[in-house]
Amino acid sequence: MTRLIRAIVDTAALRNNLNVLRTAAGGAKVMAVVKANAYGHGVVPVAAALADADSFAVARLEEGLTLRAAGISAPIVLLEGVPDAEQLAEAVHHGFELVIHDASQLAMLESSRVALRAPLWLKIDTGMNRLGFRPDTFADTWRRLRALRSQPLEIRALTHLARADERQSPMTREQVARFHAALASAGLSASAALSDAQRIVTSIGNSAGTLGWPEARSDWVRPGLSLYGVSPFPGEPAAKFGLRPVMTFETTVIAVRRVLQGEVVGYGGTWSAACDSTVAILAAGYGDGLLRSLRQGTPVLLRGARAALVGRVSMDMVAVDVSNVPGVAVGDKAILWGADLPVEEIAEFGGTIAYELLCGVRQRVPIELR
Repeated sequence: MTRLIRAIVDTAALRNNLNVLRTAAGGAKVMAVVKANAYGHGVVPVAAALADADSFAVARLEEGLTLRAAGISAPIVLLEGVPDAEQLAEAVHHGFELVIHDASQLAMLESSRVALRAPLWLKIDTGMNRLGFRPDTFADTWRRLRALRSQPLEIRALTHLARADERQSPMTREQVARFHAALASAGLSASAALSDAQRIVTSIGNSAGTLGWPEARSDWVRPGLSLYGVSPFPGEPAAKFGLRPVMTFETTVIAVRRVLQGEVVGYGGTWSAACDSTVAILAAGYGDGLLRSLRQGTPVLLRGARAALVGRVSMDMVAVDVSNVPGVAVGDKAILWGADLPVEEIAEFGGTIAYELLCGVRQRVPIELR
């Protein structure tokens, strides 16, 4: 069956990116972040392609259950933990590793009689002020976890970096320092060299931390965006790190129209032809995940050449000026982003980041594996 629009996922590129990150991690284990439907790439096929990852990370219980139902038996970490006793029981049943980041979760564990069977990750808030225990409460939290009636297999520690994509910001080093200071307050250390402290397994680095900050690599790294072939650093292309784009967002020309000088295209008439023009209508819109906020001039690849988006993105269609691309016809394929048109560039035209575009690909867009 001919598909008007599709997201083509390059599984060889996924595996390449995992290997790049494993090398960059310097021996750390890799927790592949596949939340939000693997950043729009399809969580089950991505997890299958990344079978060599040491574990997977998702945000919520439902995402983990999807992986287990598909036969994925690797360790799975729930980055937001669970909110109540019912979800706790189900998470333990499926062997999920839980992140504990709030006092309510700690109290739930203390009152629960569920036998914990997997490691717990204790999250320290080192400055992002989103989730986690503040450093000055870490030691007490650690002691309470150690006193649980149902001991987990192991207690580990992690934090999340707020500005690792900003190479000039001092905040990453400050966060790493706060993290280690919090560990020390409980007599713990991430280093085996400190014999007077108890060794604890840790995780700090996200994609930017893994690729740009050696001090953030620790025992585990948690790459997300970079797994999908996108650079976490503005102005630094993915190819600089050896990363390959995984998704090609491809659609089809469904009409070619002649637009006369002065005529407008699309809702609101936001673009008018400066001269007689040829406009291709593509089967793609915000119903598929293409941002309505994309500006005039956003590039689209047709017949190997760049054409410019004109008019407003509508629910199911978008218009492109192909006056300078000879021979465009109904049925031609058009690339919205991919290897030769980085998603990072398209994100700039929408005033957003690559994460939003990738995660925003809608369910009605079929995913094809290569």
